[in-house]
Amino acid sequence: MGTFKAVVIEKGEGGQRVALKDFDEADMMDGDVTVRVTHSTLNYKDGLALTGKAPVVRRWPMIPGIDFAGVVEASSHPDWKPGDAVVLNGWGTGETHLGAYAEKSRVKGDWLVALPASLTPEQAMAIGTAGYTAMLAMLALERHGLTPQSGPALVTGAAGGVGSVAVSLLARAGWHVVASTGRAAEEAEYLRGLGAAEIIDRAELSAPGKPLGKERWAAAIDAVGATTLANALAMTRYGGAVAACGLAGGMDLPTSVAPFILRGVALYGIESVMAPLPLRREAWARLARDLDPAALSAMTTTVPLAEVIARGPEILAGRTRGRVVVTIA
Repeated sequence: MGTFKAVVIEKGEGGQRVALKDFDEADMMDGDVTVRVTHSTLNYKDGLALTGKAPVVRRWPMIPGIDFAGVVEASSHPDWKPGDAVVLNGWGTGETHLGAYAEKSRVKGDWLVALPASLTPEQAMAIGTAGYTAMLAMLALERHGLTPQSGPALVTGAAGGVGSVAVSLLARAGWHVVASTGRAAEEAEYLRGLGAAEIIDRAELSAPGKPLGKERWAAAIDAVGATTLANALAMTRYGGAVAACGLAGGMDLPTSVAPFILRGVALYGIESVMAPLPLRREAWARLARDLDPAALSAMTTTVPLAEVIARGPEILAGRTRGRVVVTIA
């Protein structure tokens, strides 16, 4: 047994402490696959864990990081052997199970998905949980029967991780994308580069609105929640649908039944942490096929493991554009 580098969160009398340090292999958690982690990423939930702004971490000490790409180092699981390239999203890693901001991770083989052949590990983490969640939302809209011919699609929090991937995916599929962001002036060029046809300031959706508003879009992917989600629902066309996958603006939903019973609007909840394996495989296959590599590169910033701690407050403050890849080894 040896040690490996990891970001470790510890809890003390004065609150939590976060540091990059040596972690003893003997303290790794149970699992039937050990992975040499090469890349991770920074998600909103990782920012909450790194800063302690919300009770994301429920075990101490904890290695944060809710997803990774890497290579199997050892396995007693029948589906995996040393040398296999794999991806992990969720399953409590970085919350209840030691996570991805480390050179090694021991997990259950049932949590892993094979890295698509057309993606590099860095690209997979440029997608990360944010992009994988965006694809789950898009799949929900498609299963509702919506197509680009149904009308425009709204994306809230469009300059963030989920939003950036959602804009790119929808635009490439032929949708007229309406991108909502609180940084409309500075991010307009970036969002148009990803394929947005219209850009609106989040102020149009963040103030309390009417139970029903003008029908503006047939579909929406919402990463904000609260009043923004309520207004997105109120402005969705008859028979349309909204996929909700985030709470950057709050956990409340100040809406009424009007959009549901007067316009037949559907609200889909997108849960990515415990999603079943067949759905995960479908999402990753579609991401590998449908996401424009150039758009993915345009939305991605890369940082070393030593810098991820400082990035936690940035993503919570909404100062992070697109996706942040963390190079582990």
